[in-house]
Amino acid sequence: MAIRFGGKYSPGGRPAAGGEAGAGMGRPAPGQARHPLESRTKWVTLMGAPLLLGAFFQGDPLGIATSLLGFGILAGGMWMTREGLQAEAAYDARRVARRPAIPRKLFGGILTGLGIAVGASEPGAFAGAAVLGFTGAVLHWLAFGPDPMRDKGMEGVDSFQQDRAARMIEEAETHLRGMTDAIQRIRDRKLQARVASFATSARALFERVEQNPGALASARRYLGVYLIGARDATVKFVDLYAQSPDAAAQRDYEALLADLETSFQALSQRLHDGVRTDMDIEIEVLRERLAREGVRPPASAALEDRSGEPTAAELLQAKERTR
Repeated sequence: MAIRFGGKYSPGGRPAAGGEAGAGMGRPAPGQARHPLESRTKWVTLMGAPLLLGAFFQGDPLGIATSLLGFGILAGGMWMTREGLQAEAAYDARRVARRPAIPRKLFGGILTGLGIAVGASEPGAFAGAAVLGFTGAVLHWLAFGPDPMRDKGMEGVDSFQQDRAARMIEEAETHLRGMTDAIQRIRDRKLQARVASFATSARALFERVEQNPGALASARRYLGVYLIGARDATVKFVDLYAQSPDAAAQRDYEALLADLETSFQALSQRLHDGVRTDMDIEIEVLRERLAREGVRPPASAALEDRSGEPTAAELLQAKERTR
């Protein structure tokens, strides 16, 4: 079956949601966030290949076992490190995030040092092997850095509400993944890009809810009912389109996606405006409290209309008259 190739600049292509300036700045899909140091784990694993290859040239079973075990532990440490780098990339890509539950890079460094020590161990030379293992663990920490150890953007956020929002967003990501997997079956780049554009708008709403878990009540239908309906509609459309391409069905499906995308974007904007309104109210209340305490804001704090206040010359004239 032929595949239609296209993109943002192709005829009929659609620009990225949020405009070109915001392309690539939104919430990434699960598994899409990449750390720039991920490739290092493959190179370190390849550097441990002499342990694997040299094991078969060992003269005694103990040497074979230690070489194979050392390479296995080293490879496991690199796998753990790669998982930690992916978790760190997802943490860095979000404005509000919890620290990883398991410090994978730390455990990866320990396993790396242990694998080097086991692979280099020989009877009567365990101290030297331990020194090599410790050195390998330190170099691992210098090469990959530590794990994120603090929550980000969680100040003043109710942890219970945040956990509820995280569960809802995780379920919503499952529905989006179902839509994406279904649309891949018809191998039409235009429709795939259309679904990807809707997914970008949906994830923008996810990010709003993540930043403000109190908005979960307003977004619950969007994260649940609407996404489930969109997923089911996508599956049925793909089943119909795979049997016999129907231009009318395709137009109806694209119109449905356009309506959903508009609704999601409108709700994201309302949540943003609501947060701005809450901030303005907090600022106004704080100013009133400062005024009651007799504290005047600095002149650079705001540009206020002072046309009704007397000037310095008028104050001097009034002072002369009182004399």
